[in-house]
Amino acid sequence: MVRLFFLLSGEHETLPYSEVKAILEAENQNFRVLEVLDQVLRLEADIESINAIKFRAAYTKLCCLELAVCDTDLNQIIKTIRNIDLSNLLDEEETFAVRVKHVKNYAEEISSTFLERILGGIILQEVEGTRVSLEKPDKTFIGILTGNKLLFGLKIAEISPKSFTGRLPKNKPFVHPSTMTPKLARCMVNLSRAKAGSIVLDPFCGTGSILIEAALIGCRILGTDIQRIMVKGALRNFLYFGIDPEGVIVADAKNLPIKSVDFVVADPPYGRSATTMKRTTKQIIEDTLKDLHPIIKSGGYVCMAAPKEIHASDIGRSTGYEHIESHFVYVHRSLTREIVVLRRK
Repeated sequence: MVRLFFLLSGEHETLPYSEVKAILEAENQNFRVLEVLDQVLRLEADIESINAIKFRAAYTKLCCLELAVCDTDLNQIIKTIRNIDLSNLLDEEETFAVRVKHVKNYAEEISSTFLERILGGIILQEVEGTRVSLEKPDKTFIGILTGNKLLFGLKIAEISPKSFTGRLPKNKPFVHPSTMTPKLARCMVNLSRAKAGSIVLDPFCGTGSILIEAALIGCRILGTDIQRIMVKGALRNFLYFGIDPEGVIVADAKNLPIKSVDFVVADPPYGRSATTMKRTTKQIIEDTLKDLHPIIKSGGYVCMAAPKEIHASDIGRSTGYEHIESHFVYVHRSLTREIVVLRRK
């Protein structure tokens, strides 16, 4: 195993960290958390594990091989970087660039461009024959300033947020006011520990946002919704994105005509724009979790969104699930979502 660090998006305080760990668990990758910093997660893992993060993650920006960690004192930084053996990382004639990024306002006294020049100069001294290319470098070295530390590493993968833009609600043929963003939907799929080839069920599929993200990482998808218009709309969206579901049917989540699934990811109806069919959100969640329990295979996970005041984690425990984790996402003044992860015992 090697040391890695991941620059996270900072779009939420806890979801990005948990998403990385959940992906590695889903892909059966051994890892050990070394340190949690502001927008950075340091791990010990096989370098191949980065492939899974690059393919699946919604809230990760950069994946790097860690070369050094030190305090943000300039003399300490120079001394530390000079002690790195770069000959195994950069061949003669290869070009490189150095990019330094500040997380928030950490180490403001250190200019990014100044530090890039300093670090680039050290690399030029250490590796003969190499040269700088800012446009198309063969290798990119990354410096992250966060907390009181500099993390220095070799960029292995970069994840563009643009990959999710085409699946924003405004870009789908069928949309509804309660439609979930593709990033949060993907993150919830990842938190469920779903893996390629497994069956993922969304019993409140709506426009299909969650199932689209599950399908794009190779899962087989099943959807149900109590409203026929939603089922038809979800099918339109699946067709638009070239997705072939296992099945999408009109059904009440309280009485599902399904025998077995591996994972469940769901965003039950709540709020003014959602249809609850005269049942409270709490009743819907209680009934659904009870009905799902015999359907989900032992050891399978449920990731569900619900209003914070519903206490979905407590409902999960009372209906026979193990509570793994919860995250709270502020939406607006009258709604904070709890993203709860439960495991079927």
